[in-house]
Amino acid sequence: MSAAATPSGPEPFVTLEQRLIARILATGPITIADYMATCLGDPEHGYYMRRDPFGAAGDFVTAPEISQMFGELIGLWAVETWRRMGRPASFVLGEFGPGRGTLMADALRAARLAPDFLVAARIVLVETSPHLREMQRTRLAGHDVTFAARAEDLPDGPAIVIANEFFDALPIRQFVRIGDGYAERMVGVVDEKLAFGLRPGAAIEGLPSHPPEGAVVEIAGPATAVMTTLAARITAMGGAVLAIDYGHDGGFGDTLQAMRRHAFVAPLDEPGAADLTAHVDFAALAASARAAGASVFPLMMQGDFLLRLGLVERAGRLGAGKDAAAQEAIRVAAERLAGPEAMGTLFKVLVVARDGLVPPF
Repeated sequence: MSAAATPSGPEPFVTLEQRLIARILATGPITIADYMATCLGDPEHGYYMRRDPFGAAGDFVTAPEISQMFGELIGLWAVETWRRMGRPASFVLGEFGPGRGTLMADALRAARLAPDFLVAARIVLVETSPHLREMQRTRLAGHDVTFAARAEDLPDGPAIVIANEFFDALPIRQFVRIGDGYAERMVGVVDEKLAFGLRPGAAIEGLPSHPPEGAVVEIAGPATAVMTTLAARITAMGGAVLAIDYGHDGGFGDTLQAMRRHAFVAPLDEPGAADLTAHVDFAALAASARAAGASVFPLMMQGDFLLRLGLVERAGRLGAGKDAAAQEAIRVAAERLAGPEAMGTLFKVLVVARDGLVPPF
């Protein structure tokens, strides 16, 4: 890695890569967390700021885009959770990272079975991208929707919060066990290109004492901070959090990945042009929620969760009266959502609630 002075005079940074290189040359290597935050959220070049990354024409497909059944079942889960909360006359129905608004639209359609739920719900979407906010506003036309930028910005009151493929996009830091200590994995510049390197002597709270030599430990500070805020909030005001994502229940390993046009690419190639994510550490999220006073329920596989909510029955009703091709498409979508060789085991479900509240499943 190198860190040298930036050439004098104004520099027209055409790409985010040029901007990052100039920054690193001026101030030194940056953490992976800084790199992720810049690539995803830079106002001018950030991945989520000016594009629609979802669907077949984008870079990846999320569960709500695979089938309406996913959002519908989550909507029914939210209705039953609200009932178990005592049917509050007003509550926040929040979604973090709502994509195109597809999940919320499907959830609200399913919730029409409980009109009082829809009357009581104050829909709040936590989204920082102006481009995606416009897509969400269009998809949810006819509903009273407000937006927030942070967990702290949610209005007061009991809340049901949905976070599907949200935590995986929050920045992480990586630390490599070397001898008796750690080195932090950084992004620097080598031969005028972005490159990974190590900064020895790193120290941060939460690193395990005795991992194997060479083990990579990921710390997701922003993710645990969001969960702490949400858990403290529902502990004080009531409600539940439903987090669905791909991840693990604790452990080591480098899980940083970049996705573009439905294929994995190198994380440092074309910053801002690919989605950057890391596997969610559900054990860390659960520990944060417990520390804030909330109840944490056993981690579930997405497939088990959806099947218990009635995925098979919903698929049957959706396919009733349709031709063979339509029924097969519904079957394939259900298998993709819940099958053990697809999203069914890769994705996990974490439910956090106020002590005393037992949401369905």
